[in-house]
Amino acid sequence: MSVTVTELTKIYGEQRAVDAITFEARPGEILGFLGPNGAGKTTTMKMLTGFVEATSGQASVSGFDVQEHPREVRKRVGYLPEHNPLYLDMYVREYLRFVAGLNDIRKPDNRIDKLIEQTGLEREQFKKIGALSKGYRQRVGLSQAMLHDPEVLILDEPTAGLDPNQLEEIRQLIKDLGKEKTVIFSTHIMQEVQLLCDRVLIIDRGQLVANDPIEELQARLAGEVLITLGFSETLEPGYLEKITGVQSLRSLGPKRWQLTAESGTDIRPEIFRAVVEQGHVLVEFHQESASVENVFQRLTRRTPVS
Repeated sequence: MSVTVTELTKIYGEQRAVDAITFEARPGEILGFLGPNGAGKTTTMKMLTGFVEATSGQASVSGFDVQEHPREVRKRVGYLPEHNPLYLDMYVREYLRFVAGLNDIRKPDNRIDKLIEQTGLEREQFKKIGALSKGYRQRVGLSQAMLHDPEVLILDEPTAGLDPNQLEEIRQLIKDLGKEKTVIFSTHIMQEVQLLCDRVLIIDRGQLVANDPIEELQARLAGEVLITLGFSETLEPGYLEKITGVQSLRSLGPKRWQLTAESGTDIRPEIFRAVVEQGHVLVEFHQESASVENVFQRLTRRTPVS
């Protein structure tokens, strides 16, 4: 296995930031790492790359223990942190040559040329990094992560700050890289997960709450439909829970609610009848099948609906 994690834990004071998580990431697999802000994603990635020491548990990359053989691990890992650290006064090519020197890459110009083409930096390669947009800085960060041709890529929010055209290009690049490398990346864009990932990890409050192939994750709620209701006024929704066929109820705000119902049953007439009887005005009604985003929301729901 390219990456193996066993009971990995990180504790800061009294806070258990990562709580005994276990998973594997295989060669040729794109692993999506999801979770709410503060769930432990970035801390986990930093432990895998050796930037943060684990409190307990074990992590290995290509058979090398992260704590016992950190230099060997870093040779095999390309890392793009969430906050992309770059030398803003350096030119793009100058910076990549500098990184190549740190990685002891001999005759790096051919490799740099290839990466500049792959990441779409041709027109920006002679500019100072400080003069680039956030999206192009992200491309520079991706280039440095791939410069030494690592076996494993760990990318923390790699598409943050990209415009729609750039998004398409970088997603395709990640997809191509995933054919021959192990890629672990975090994102908040659920469409990206469905487009790219072979497997999905979901972490919530430091604990792993899902570790499934993308098809199985979507199948978790395959038997449900979601109905979103919007009202013209704030209301107490207790009567909605009592409608025959409603399985759960979740607040989306003071005037919006989401119901789940069993697939194959049509509870729309009951909903409209109940709303009219209560004298409320319905201004939004939307029904859809469950998606990865819905599974994510279900598994990371912080407070139950009362």
